[in-house]
Amino acid sequence: MGKIVSYTRPDGRTSNAYLVEPTKGGNAPGIVVIQEWWGLNDQIKGVAEKLAAAGYRALVPDLYRGKLALEANEAEHLMNDLDFADAAGQDIRGAVQYLKATGSAKVGVTGYCMGGALALLTAVFVPETDATVVWYGYPPLEYVDASKIKAPLLGHWSTQDQFFAISGVSVLEEKLKAADVDFEFHRYDAKHAFANEEADTKNFPPIGYNRAAAELAWQRTLTFFGNKLR
Repeated sequence: MGKIVSYTRPDGRTSNAYLVEPTKGGNAPGIVVIQEWWGLNDQIKGVAEKLAAAGYRALVPDLYRGKLALEANEAEHLMNDLDFADAAGQDIRGAVQYLKATGSAKVGVTGYCMGGALALLTAVFVPETDATVVWYGYPPLEYVDASKIKAPLLGHWSTQDQFFAISGVSVLEEKLKAADVDFEFHRYDAKHAFANEEADTKNFPPIGYNRAAAELAWQRTLTFFGNKLR
């Protein structure tokens, strides 16, 4: 189990996050986990706990400042109220800096859905990031200056995604290739949120859990982080 910690953002303000330390402790590499549009709920805490079980220090910033959504309309409202530039440049950058200041030589970032879009922005705007894994989410592509992405990038994409069109992923690939970014993308025949084991309980048909795709993407993620952060 993890605990709530406070850390200082680059602008001096304080944010809270859910921190899970690996059982072995020590100077393990860190991973910042960015929430879906539901907020800092038990499901995303579970992702951090799985990463800790794999030997990482996992930190989930509370981007909604304690608010949670149970229904899709609530989640959309919270997401639309979020300042993405502030979240990436302050909350997430501060979280990366916190892990480095407290013992992690290298720190990766991963995010899902809304968090995937934020992870991609983080790859652009947070130079301390050592590796990034994006799960089925991207921001408006005009905000992705691929020339600024210096760390390796892994992406998991849903071919049946109704929120982040797979055609946009192809455009993103071309931007990354043109900038000579070290990246690896995988496409899965699945709906949006295929790695969220609670997706089918949300009564929201555009999303759906796909166990086979989720397990394959998770193994690819662990291999990637193992190669880039250890």
